[in-house]
Amino acid sequence: MAKRNFNDLVYFVTVAREGSFTRAAAELGVTQSALSQAISGLESKLQIRLLTRTTRSVSPTAAGERLLNAIGRRFDEIESELDELTELRDKPAGTVRITCGDYVLHSVLLPKLTPLLREYPEIKLEFDVNYGFRDIVADRFDAGVRLGNTIDKDMIAVPIGPPMRLAVVASPLYFETNPIPKVPQDLMAHQCINQRMQSSGGLYVWDFERRGRKVNVRVDGQLIFNTTQPQVDAALAALGIALLPEDELEPHIESGRLIRVLADWCAPFGGYQLYYPSRRQPSPAFSLVVDALRMTSAKNIKLGRG
Repeated sequence: MAKRNFNDLVYFVTVAREGSFTRAAAELGVTQSALSQAISGLESKLQIRLLTRTTRSVSPTAAGERLLNAIGRRFDEIESELDELTELRDKPAGTVRITCGDYVLHSVLLPKLTPLLREYPEIKLEFDVNYGFRDIVADRFDAGVRLGNTIDKDMIAVPIGPPMRLAVVASPLYFETNPIPKVPQDLMAHQCINQRMQSSGGLYVWDFERRGRKVNVRVDGQLIFNTTQPQVDAALAALGIALLPEDELEPHIESGRLIRVLADWCAPFGGYQLYYPSRRQPSPAFSLVVDALRMTSAKNIKLGRG
């Protein structure tokens, strides 16, 4: 039996997953020309088209999708097994990929992981800043970071931060011409700074709770953002009322640049948690990342059966 060139299959899987010859070539470290020739050669050998190419995108044909589903997972398993061989080395190595938001990245992840990177120079970290709910298994991330009440039940969750509270704020200049809200329903008469949720595409509904009573308010205003920092900037500019984690607002509240209201309606909730598949076989590098991020007094929380 003639031996097959498995490099061509690796090239095909990478192009099909990336949906782009440009990105695939960059990931593989080859030229686009060499990559295109390899895919054409594979299609010629198999006598079937695997990819549909347009000027804007690349997508697998029905045959290509079948091949991708058949071999893509196996290549991932091989790569995972090779990564686990780092256990035989003196120091853990390899890349750990994490998807998270930008605030938790600079406030929690980087400060906690900096000493780890200095101690283990062969460990690499790749962060995907994204506010949508990524499928970390399908998107080949090692872990993700979310607030505890939004994590799927079949994941392992590790607390990496304390409980949190939201804060409702606006600038003193805004309240010079607008009344201070006394109850959440008063917000419906104010200019509020909205957030578009990347996962659902809808606007975030402001949730409040006091002494067991829960209130949901759909606010309105002139501004909508999909990340948090522009909301802080807009509130500081007296463009409306914002609802954000108090950690992000605390310096501005303490300086008097923002005034906090409805504090008694903002109940604490679960803080940031690192989550990952319950059945994954962690590499030494990933285990060190988890240990570095874990809250000192917290233990792993198993959600569901796993």
